[in-house]
Amino acid sequence: MWFASALIGLREGLEAALVVSILVAFLVKTERQHALRWVWLGVGVAIALSVGVGAILTYSTAQLSFEQQELLGGALSIVAVAFVTAMIFWMRKASRTIAAELRGKMDEALDVGPLAVLILSFFAVGREGLETAVFFYSTVQTAQTGTTEPLIGFTAGILVAVALAYLLYRGAVRFDLGKFFTITGVLLVFVAAGVLGYGLHDLQEAAFLPGLNTLAFDASAVLPETSWYGALLKGIFNYSQQTTVLQAVAWVAYVAIVLPLFLRPKNKATADPAAAAVKE
Repeated sequence: MWFASALIGLREGLEAALVVSILVAFLVKTERQHALRWVWLGVGVAIALSVGVGAILTYSTAQLSFEQQELLGGALSIVAVAFVTAMIFWMRKASRTIAAELRGKMDEALDVGPLAVLILSFFAVGREGLETAVFFYSTVQTAQTGTTEPLIGFTAGILVAVALAYLLYRGAVRFDLGKFFTITGVLLVFVAAGVLGYGLHDLQEAAFLPGLNTLAFDASAVLPETSWYGALLKGIFNYSQQTTVLQAVAWVAYVAIVLPLFLRPKNKATADPAAAAVKE
């Protein structure tokens, strides 16, 4: 699960870091650095809330019965899939206009006062943070090996994202963010499909959905999860050696619908609007 966790941390972290970079660059360029402290305070509160939500979801379910844990885990896995799907499509659509929208909102917030600046910064980062918290819980449930591996993956991804955003802000590196978000978006489609299948399996184990013993295939003899290649597939795509018909149908349907929609041609605009937004 390290790869999937790192990918989510990198993607969510870079989106949040780019948003903060746009706000900071706008304040510096317009010589209103006095408001930076409220931006950082809002970002800090959003991070603290996200970590708190993730911790509560992850560590407070131990008192639940097995069926209750599976029901909650399955439901939150599906919520996580919805979050990730919305995230990749939102960035695909909003990358052209996000900078102008953020600058306009910050201008209005500065006119209102420090609290408005804090709230704007909080919500700008908090959305990604809460998505990450829900996906972290879902990843822990999927891994079934504790929180260490997913936590390392998320932390590594977020740290790399922050470093990349800082280098972009300083002009030390240049790369095509549009291609980056496209490649990570494609990978996330397959990760989300695996999480969807796992969430449905949890709901089947909780007796909320039927078909737990109706298998589409059993590959435990040729592709066991205990092998290095089985573990690799499980870590990246949430592969399950015993997959129910419902899981298989959901996986195929999700990829068949979401991937073509995500990869459909865009209207021509700036080549790399997100990168340009950080520099302006």
